[in-house]
Amino acid sequence: MRDFLLVLLISIQVMAQEQLPFSSIPKAPEQVTAGTTLARIVQGVGFRYHWATYELKEDDLKYRPTPEAQSALETLQHIYSLALVIKNTTVNESNIRPETERFDDYTVLRKETLKLLDEATKNLLQASAADITKMEVVFERQGKRSHFPVWNLINGPIEDVIYHTGQIVSFRRTTGNPIPKGVNVFMGTKN
Repeated sequence: MRDFLLVLLISIQVMAQEQLPFSSIPKAPEQVTAGTTLARIVQGVGFRYHWATYELKEDDLKYRPTPEAQSALETLQHIYSLALVIKNTTVNESNIRPETERFDDYTVLRKETLKLLDEATKNLLQASAADITKMEVVFERQGKRSHFPVWNLINGPIEDVIYHTGQIVSFRRTTGNPIPKGVNVFMGTKN
């Protein structure tokens, strides 16, 4: 009975993992527009993040290359804040600083980050060219607002997520838990 319950629990965990967004990248849109291009970039980010963070263990989350460096968990928390900026930009919402929300639970943190990237993708796919030109990255700190054009979304938060996701891949390799075999970032699939 105990073995059956263990297999059932593992099966439920695997099913929950598979239901998260970006286990694969969907078929490309038929038209190339500003919105579909930005959405595809975010899908690529989501796919990389999905597999870089898949089945991290406690040792992976605690790993830090030096005592002064962020741990993998702290890096994931930073990626969450970047994903929030990406999503907020797609709906023209401010990013309040300092941030008040922080997830310490890896499973919740991973799920919420993927949900933010998924929501951003959906918003971008629905956005017209005019909508995209009106998008701004907005930060609000102590009542003062700073506005940046949507271009800064690409070279700022989006590229930063890619950068830090690569760190997670490297960290987990160092701890002996590499990403699963069969992840193909070029095709956006896992075999």
